[in-house]
Amino acid sequence: MIPGACEVTLLASGGASPMNAHRKECAITTNKTLEDAIVISRFGTSALIGLGLSIAALLPQAHAQSTAKTVALVVPFAAGGGTDTVARLIGERMSKTLGQTIIVENVVGGGSTLANDRVARSAPDGTTILINHVALLAAPSLFTNLRYDTKTAFEAVGLVNNAPMVLIGRKSIPGEGPKDHVAWIKAQRDKANFAHGGLGTNSHLCAVMMGNVLGFKPTVVAYRGSAPAIADLLAGQIDLLWDQVTNALPQIQAGTLHGIAITSPARLEQLKDVPTTAELGMPEVSYSMWHGLYVAKGTPKETVNALNAALRAALSEPELVDKLKQLGTLPFPNNELTPEAHARLFADDLLRVAKLVESSGIKASEAK
Repeated sequence: MIPGACEVTLLASGGASPMNAHRKECAITTNKTLEDAIVISRFGTSALIGLGLSIAALLPQAHAQSTAKTVALVVPFAAGGGTDTVARLIGERMSKTLGQTIIVENVVGGGSTLANDRVARSAPDGTTILINHVALLAAPSLFTNLRYDTKTAFEAVGLVNNAPMVLIGRKSIPGEGPKDHVAWIKAQRDKANFAHGGLGTNSHLCAVMMGNVLGFKPTVVAYRGSAPAIADLLAGQIDLLWDQVTNALPQIQAGTLHGIAITSPARLEQLKDVPTTAELGMPEVSYSMWHGLYVAKGTPKETVNALNAALRAALSEPELVDKLKQLGTLPFPNNELTPEAHARLFADDLLRVAKLVESSGIKASEAK
């Protein structure tokens, strides 16, 4: 058993947008013993610990001896964005279970390839973890000089959350509601500009899909994550952004940005006035945002399982589930939280995204 004084330090340096530079730091200290760590199902029933078995018991000896080492949770996007928010929520809780310090590192740039490379080249001991979404899957179709092989460089740890994408627009876009706003976008064609949080991200691919449906090639403007893009939307310096609900919800609810369309099958409870893409005649724009955790290839299976158990323990906490709901997202069902289920979805979506990128006409480039 590892005694419980564990410090969780969450650090972030945000990336710069064309108009803004952000930096934020925060530190959270918690105390908990591993005896308190109980892995439970999504609905709170005991799933792992019945006779005092702790998460540490799952770790291989070499890893157990290094529990004093700091764990880096690498985020490919700027502080304040949706991926960063989710990383901090789960990082704090996983640290309690593992009894280790977890530091959130924002490694921004290259459409997430800098962060991906950082983890792919890390020691395969479970102390460097990547959280990413479709940007990881799109990278091999978008960049010609990757230093890692996306198919083989990572071990899937587990799925975190799944959320629809929502189209938001600057407040000054003309019209009385979503139908008018879509009509304005269609009339503007390539004069309407779409921000996106990085090449190959969900926000980029959704903009391309919408352009395909409406019959034009959208003008896209790259940002280092959603946070600086939303700042420019609020300032009226960009027109539109497809983003995960996690990021857009506060601004839509406050009335500072227009909520135009959402990719969910039905309207969200939190956004009753935002119609689905199907309602607006764009059912093809249906992509959702899911996050997964990854470690370097070759990480021992026992370590992967221990990290997965810590993730599942975090996602079983009612408080965390409530916070995710408030952000417009939810954990995956309990039977889809295994490393094996994550690996299957990863492989399936890797092919799906490659086909989408090919059909969209997005050109491959060098990662920067």
